Amino acid sequence: MVDTGRDGRIGEFRGVAGPYWSLRPLGGGLEWEAEPGLVRPATPIERLRAENARCNARSRSDVL
Repeated sequence: MVDTGRDGRIGEFRGVAGPYWSLRPLGGGLEWEAEPGLVRPATPIERLRAENARCNARSRSDVL
């Protein structure tokens, strides 16, 4: 899912928390709450870019 309210941050849908949706970064990390009206499905290329960015960060030891 793409959270357009957070500069296009990409995450996986985890559930509903009151009026918000809970999203989690691809590959793990801290969940955040997003307004459902500002969330849309990620395109395949957006998902691939997010996964690639995480892999690159891991290779630099930026992400454990």
